[in-house]
Amino acid sequence: MKRPYLTLALVFLLAGCQSTPMQPLPLAKSVDLDRFMGDWYVIAATTTFIDREAVDAIESYRKAPDGSIATTYTFRDGGFDAKLETYTPRGFVEPGTGNAVWGMQFVWPIRSDYRIAWLAPDYSRVVVAREKRDYAWIMARTPRIPEAEVEELYAFLRANGYDTGKLRRIPHGAKGGGR
Repeated sequence: MKRPYLTLALVFLLAGCQSTPMQPLPLAKSVDLDRFMGDWYVIAATTTFIDREAVDAIESYRKAPDGSIATTYTFRDGGFDAKLETYTPRGFVEPGTGNAVWGMQFVWPIRSDYRIAWLAPDYSRVVVAREKRDYAWIMARTPRIPEAEVEELYAFLRANGYDTGKLRRIPHGAKGGGR
């Protein structure tokens, strides 16, 4: 007789442990790749082991002849006088996504999720995010943007499930860039 109650209790307990799935990240409706190409200054980012102390970080994009996106990520590690570090991942735009979802390849054959979640109409600021909500980048065409704009972009990330406490503001020197 106690068995049905025990089973029912176990079902409710397990249902309570189930995590609520997150809503899909919003995406920029349509990304004009020609306008998106060029230099983007990293304003804030969830850093990795390679750029934990980055300054003067710039992500640059250009269309490659094979249709992929040649990417160059440069920064100085630990200070404005440090040696310039350069990484060259390759982006692959996912068809049918309005050019907003890419696979970013740092090491063949692995492609990381890269989503243009928000893009200013004038292509002056962008938020790149991942569906897992583990990494995000706020970038701009200039090395500095008004604090109110930075806060709006942080609010966008928070509203979409990000812990913005994990973002690090990326300092840019007087010249504004690492090159």
